[in-house]
Amino acid sequence: MPISSKKTLFIINHKAGSNQLTDLEATINQNAKQNNYPHSIYVIDDNPVKGIGESLKNFMPNVVVAIGGDGTINMVASVIKFTDIKLLIVPYGSANGMAKELNMPLSITDCLNLLNPDKGIIKNLDMLLVNGNDVLHLADVGLNARIVYRFQTGKTRGMLSYAKHLLSEILFLGYKKFTITLNGNTIRTVKAVSITFANATKYGTGAVINPDGFLDDGLFEICIVKPFPKIMVFNIALQMFRNRLKYSQYFEVLQCKKAVIRCKNKTTLQYDGEVLGKLKEINVEIQKNALQIIVPSAIKNPRFVN
Repeated sequence: MPISSKKTLFIINHKAGSNQLTDLEATINQNAKQNNYPHSIYVIDDNPVKGIGESLKNFMPNVVVAIGGDGTINMVASVIKFTDIKLLIVPYGSANGMAKELNMPLSITDCLNLLNPDKGIIKNLDMLLVNGNDVLHLADVGLNARIVYRFQTGKTRGMLSYAKHLLSEILFLGYKKFTITLNGNTIRTVKAVSITFANATKYGTGAVINPDGFLDDGLFEICIVKPFPKIMVFNIALQMFRNRLKYSQYFEVLQCKKAVIRCKNKTTLQYDGEVLGKLKEINVEIQKNALQIIVPSAIKNPRFVN
């Protein structure tokens, strides 16, 4: 689907990245002038949902460009879902998982060029609803959720910090028991190191957790990493980065439209890099065609059915 109009609202979370806000604004203004499209800029403040809503109401854009990390992208998506507004992602965070999923360019200029009909196209994208929260990318409990919690509460950012927290968690690697109900029917109780609720396929690190998932098929995957010997941890990690995890005896995938996951003891839940808290019950369902998203037309993305 081509892009027909470019009245564009830019939403910037300058705290997510390392560049200066003035550099972003200068690039945006220059691009808008060169390509002759009206635009407005909203910089995320202490009440971002309200601010985004007011900016949308006042400017009435056809396109929203979200400049930030996965948390920022997810927040913007939740505000504009099920509308005619198109979303363009500019990666500007620590991990940028969804941007990597969509093969988005790394530079803001290259991303903005996708507003041109010969460079970008529009795809429909599903979203998850996890305990009432919109999730564009991935949510999980277990190992990765605890790492995200450490990452959020720590003082440093970046992949080295993530790796440090990963090593800390591995030292105390354990599992919990979960009861999984798919589409109203209880499947069974499983032991898991982690359970990921996935619309997308991989984390921002590039590690693939959902090898055969699609972004627009009206389904999501429950990806279960079963208990494994600690000596296997680097082998498991290597399988994820090589997209070979589905061949592991310690991995299983369940596919559905709706699920309830229960745990006797509270477990940490995170989605798109944001920690929701410790819960005993998690309700997940798919929101089909929730979002219209702009992606590169020159790259065939295997994660889309249509």
